[in-house]
Amino acid sequence: MVEPLVSVNKVVKRYWRGKQPVEVLHNLDLTIPAGEFVALMGPSGSGKTTLLNLIGGLDKPTQGEVVVGGERIDRLSGGQLAKWRARHVGFVFQFYNLMPTLSAEANVELPLLLTNLSGKQRKANVAAALELVGLTDRRKHKPNELSGGQQQRVAIARAIVADPTLLVCDEPTGDLDRESAEEVLTLLQLLNREQGKTIIMVTHDPKAAEFASRIVQLDKGALAPEAQAA
Repeated sequence: MVEPLVSVNKVVKRYWRGKQPVEVLHNLDLTIPAGEFVALMGPSGSGKTTLLNLIGGLDKPTQGEVVVGGERIDRLSGGQLAKWRARHVGFVFQFYNLMPTLSAEANVELPLLLTNLSGKQRKANVAAALELVGLTDRRKHKPNELSGGQQQRVAIARAIVADPTLLVCDEPTGDLDRESAEEVLTLLQLLNREQGKTIIMVTHDPKAAEFASRIVQLDKGALAPEAQAA
């Protein structure tokens, strides 16, 4: 049997509000095969972003295991986890998180500055990523010279430029109009279907979730019965 790319086993996540513990995830299990495009849905406070952050190595569970690519990332130290994220995870956020003083190509190159690639190879990777998202002609533009949809496509290029194992997206269309949102979702779908990228996307929008191959519903920190996207 092929190992799943992501395996979340008996995960509990608690935060403290003063002296009061607040349990956000309750004994949660989830497996995601390589090459799947999963939409995480659920009401506000259901634990979607908390789960995404655990899988992406931005946080650790209180109890349980988080395994990605065969590695127990819940056991890694803070420094080890930072190196692991740089190698294995591409992040796409709702508000783009681009550096306003840098051009599109300079923003996309940022993750590669943490690698041993030569300047020539970095430029080649950046050019390939921008071509993939359809922004070669905007490579010299700064974020304030781009539309919201174009800024998010730059953010996606930055997320994929180091060829990560996993792409994690937190409400990637939450700040976009419907037309721009569909362009971004179509791009994510293309990355999944044609490039084989494994994508986990938090969204509250049922229309956005339809672009995924599977929908996982969370409710009060636990998985609800799953539905298949069209």
